[in-house]
Amino acid sequence: MKIWDKIVEGMNGLGIAELLGLSMPPADDGGHPGLRQIGFTIGVIALGAKMARVDGDVSEAEVAAFREFFDVPAGEEENVQRFFDLAKRDAAGFETYARQVAALFPDAPEILENVIEGLFGIARADGEVDAAEADYLAEVARIFGLASSRFERAKAAALGGMECEPCIVLGIDPLATDEQIREAWLRQVRANHPDRLVAQGLPEEAIAMANRKLALINDAYDRLRRERGLVAARG
Repeated sequence: MKIWDKIVEGMNGLGIAELLGLSMPPADDGGHPGLRQIGFTIGVIALGAKMARVDGDVSEAEVAAFREFFDVPAGEEENVQRFFDLAKRDAAGFETYARQVAALFPDAPEILENVIEGLFGIARADGEVDAAEADYLAEVARIFGLASSRFERAKAAALGGMECEPCIVLGIDPLATDEQIREAWLRQVRANHPDRLVAQGLPEEAIAMANRKLALINDAYDRLRRERGLVAARG
């Protein structure tokens, strides 16, 4: 049975909270790929929907931002929308989803960082990030156990316009040497490389997020090298 067949089957007979509870694998189950994908899919859709709801009515811009952030499988748009609509009824209960998603990736903080980046994109879709949205993002990051540097990098990647934005994306000091910049770039590329994530059995949606982050990492590295007048973009 396909992943979305299982999710839809659950939606037809259970409430969203019950569906989440049935779908999430135990923390020590060895990371069964099917269960992990279901858990990730449900958790991220719910977090995105509740992010959109935090500041009141859910706008079309926020829905569009979610669809840009979450790689909806072809032919499953209607199912994703149904689940999104269930979750967006109110912002309450997001902590449960955040804890469950965090439990799926205890050794892959880069995936959790990418989720925060996507949530930032939803928050800013209909204007500046307000206090309620900022509190939501901070609490999800806290539950994820993300370091402040990862939170700031996700923010910079989603919002831009920050001082030495490429430095934040690469996680380096603006005064870093050329070699330190290269080492940081390689470290980020390895952490977000799709081949590594596929080997870990991570879901397709997580791979899509990593691909987008990898493009941002490469762009940040290229920008810094151009600013320093270095010849080759990535040698």
